[in-house]
Amino acid sequence: MGCFWSVISCEQFKPVRHVSSSSMTESNCQQTVNREEGNNSSSSERNIKKIAIRSEGDILQSSNLKNFRLSELKAATRNFRPDSVLGEGGFGSVFKGWIDENTLMPSKPGSGIVVAVKKLNLHSLQGHEEWLAEVNYLGQLHHPNLVKLLGYSLENEHRLLVYEFMPRGNLENHLFRRGTSFHPLSWNLRIKIALGSAKGVRFLHDAKPQVIYRDFKTSNILLDSDYNAKLSDFGLAKDGPTEGDTHVTTRVMGTHGYAAPEYLSTGHLTAKSDVYSFGVVLLELFTGKRAIDNNRPNYQLNLVEWAAPYLKNKRKILSILDSRLEAYSLDGAMKTASLTQQCLCNEGKSRPNMNEVVEALEIIQDLKLSSKPSRSLRKNTFPKQH
Repeated sequence: MGCFWSVISCEQFKPVRHVSSSSMTESNCQQTVNREEGNNSSSSERNIKKIAIRSEGDILQSSNLKNFRLSELKAATRNFRPDSVLGEGGFGSVFKGWIDENTLMPSKPGSGIVVAVKKLNLHSLQGHEEWLAEVNYLGQLHHPNLVKLLGYSLENEHRLLVYEFMPRGNLENHLFRRGTSFHPLSWNLRIKIALGSAKGVRFLHDAKPQVIYRDFKTSNILLDSDYNAKLSDFGLAKDGPTEGDTHVTTRVMGTHGYAAPEYLSTGHLTAKSDVYSFGVVLLELFTGKRAIDNNRPNYQLNLVEWAAPYLKNKRKILSILDSRLEAYSLDGAMKTASLTQQCLCNEGKSRPNMNEVVEALEIIQDLKLSSKPSRSLRKNTFPKQH
């Protein structure tokens, strides 16, 4: 079945929530968690309680999260010292801390394990609701491709979250930042990251009840020391439609450039909304370009709109491939472009499900690399508009 591309101007989507921080990394935050999966399949069938966010009493008691005392987290972060800050954003600040691996009690720097402690800004209603959603979802959902939430602290107006530390930061920094700290990701690493994050989303969609992530983007994909991808920031996650329903109707929230067109226009949310967002990130991995970039010419401002004719033309596909890639699979590039186009179909029913996405990426991952083609095939990373 063919797809229709969405053309959405910047003015059409004024998101309630802007680009979020990567809270478990050592990189600067911007305002705004393989085959082990088979062993975790039972987790996706666990009966996850409906999350009704109303008050502090809504923290689900079924999770195995540690309820930290504020004093413990002060000790773990050396009293939230400025030199312990990993990043800052609209939600608050993230601090580097140390705890004992077994007891989870605070330990001296250099001993125990490193953790990331997110400290919520005081008097933030929206932040509190997202904080509760994060605790309740990550307190029950466990998978190799979801960031691990170790615990939380809730004392008076103080709200904190404690995560595993992700040493390589977020995908956004590796794709778009320049400098000695960030080298261009290889083709193999890009596919590995795409596959890992796809498995994370598939796990959410297979959960009972289904979970719709609703905020899939590069800044929410965190990387461990081996570049294994883990989804983070579940503040906007929502239970999917129940039996007999085709969608969930909700207030439109998310990040400009990543949200599915039908969700923007109707507020109807389905698992296929996440698939569209995944397609946007896949396109960013393919091109090395941001979904939205105000520094680009107007006709290139929205990456999805601009790339549509190139993805549909096999002779032009390589002209938008990231020019920093030195080696890649030619067949893999073609298959990745095709998969991206399918994920970005304007109609949700024409998009693949995440299991199909995972299977396609597993095939792409097994394809052999070839050397960089001649310039005649790749004249420019961003060809001029005709």
